[in-house]
Amino acid sequence: MKERIIIAGFGGQGVLSMGKILAYSGVMQDFEVTWMPSYGPEMRGGTANVTVIISDKRISSPISDEYDSAIILNQQSMDKFESKVKAGGVLIYDTNGIVAPPTRTDIEVYAIDAAAECARLGQAKMFNTMILGGYLKVKPIVLLENVMAGLKKSLPERAWALLPQNEQAILHGAEIIRKVE
Repeated sequence: MKERIIIAGFGGQGVLSMGKILAYSGVMQDFEVTWMPSYGPEMRGGTANVTVIISDKRISSPISDEYDSAIILNQQSMDKFESKVKAGGVLIYDTNGIVAPPTRTDIEVYAIDAAAECARLGQAKMFNTMILGGYLKVKPIVLLENVMAGLKKSLPERAWALLPQNEQAILHGAEIIRKVE
């Protein structure tokens, strides 16, 4: 098993954190893992993406020019990474801010209304874990118990009180993701 994932959006959306949680989750399952972030100098609002590779064999390079899965959180990232999902791969996008949805027919496309759902629930900080839950429903490459351990490892101790809310967001994300036909 080898899963190459690109997660891309604006800074402040939890892009790098989502990648870190996935990477830690893979480590908890004794997989080989790479985590390679890329972001501009802006703290929030600039573009950010992270490549995560999770494999049961050694990873020869952390660099990919095609991905098994893409999680896209803004239009600029859609424009840049839709073409880099390999044929037969998966593209997941949050519907907020995407004006031109994916058009490819050789990949599986899923939409999740995480931004709207987080706003409805008053849980804006749960956006990235809700997206992650949707991804894990489609691609269950790591176990939920390891995701929770990875989440705890990636959060500062002062945020551990939010772990139950994050777990609920992950489970809710799995419920609200939908395949786009």
